Amino acid sequence: MRIELQKRANTSVLFSVLSPLLALALTLIAGAIMFGLLGKSPLNSLYIYFVEPLLDVWSLHELAIKAAPLILIAVGLSICFRSNNWNIGAEGQFTIGAITGSILPVLNPEWHSPLILPLMLIMGMIGGALYAGIPALLKTRFNTNEILTSLMLVYIAQLFLDWLVRGPWRDPQGYNFPQTKSFQPEAVLPEILDSGRAHLGIVFALIAALALWFMMRFMLKGFQVSVLGQSERAGRFAGFSARKMVWFSMLLSGALAGLAGISEVSGSIGHVQPVISPGYGFTAIIVAFLGRLNPLGIIASGFVLALTYLGGEAAQLSLGISDKVSRVFQGLILFFVLSCDTLIHYRIRLILNPSAAQEGKS
Repeated sequence: MRIELQKRANTSVLFSVLSPLLALALTLIAGAIMFGLLGKSPLNSLYIYFVEPLLDVWSLHELAIKAAPLILIAVGLSICFRSNNWNIGAEGQFTIGAITGSILPVLNPEWHSPLILPLMLIMGMIGGALYAGIPALLKTRFNTNEILTSLMLVYIAQLFLDWLVRGPWRDPQGYNFPQTKSFQPEAVLPEILDSGRAHLGIVFALIAALALWFMMRFMLKGFQVSVLGQSERAGRFAGFSARKMVWFSMLLSGALAGLAGISEVSGSIGHVQPVISPGYGFTAIIVAFLGRLNPLGIIASGFVLALTYLGGEAAQLSLGISDKVSRVFQGLILFFVLSCDTLIHYRIRLILNPSAAQEGKS
């Protein structure tokens, strides 16, 4: 007996649109079962996880803070994925962007100028783009797999960050804690409202999403992304360069990941420390697919995934459960999104006698 996936002749437009909502519904059902197995009330647990964090103004600010890096990274990844370039190393580009953007406030703490923050943001984007350029170079020059190279570079970036804050960048007056000096006020992203901590990072994220939506919808570059992503051969007939698209998509996604990194360090943390991300670069992959690789859809999915972080923190306090629950929810969402998409495009076929079926084909 064998199970096969057989491509459908026609796919349902309705189910294609409803697929993310169906995936979220299935995630809630699976989450309710999980809470029940943990000995918690499913309805009360889901309320604490998904509703309670939305009831206070300060929680909404925290939601915006966590959604900003997810949206920024995911919209860049969506361009990569739609062009058939699989950048899995956004977490490393996020980290390098935070490091390069922090050079000025860490090494020149006495410099007080309105220019420091714009320079930090630019340097963060350049750092993230250059780090993403490494797998782009390896792919275009040596035909290496960008999935493996970009992923392995994540661990190099994280270890480099850990070495910096425990060594050359450690604050000598920081009571031996592995972190840098706090940034001067001119190097901190300003808050957008007086009612909470939400900073300009969320503004950057929304602008980036709208700009890339416009590019994909109305510009020639967006058409090139779509054509080369669907068929590299067709793109070559149209005069588009797959090699240049590798560089464009990787550098763009790396720059946005780097911007997210320096925005997180400057706006939310205020200094550099060994851990600056709870896994935003990897979670952004889920955000991109949940948003159907559409920058506008990514805005909505970014807030949904940000809610899983807040809900996980609320569940730890109210229910006394592990912080790993938020990772379980994120994994469930990705699993159901991919499962729904697979079943939309393929039907499951059960073959009781594989050898007879093979003889029939021949």
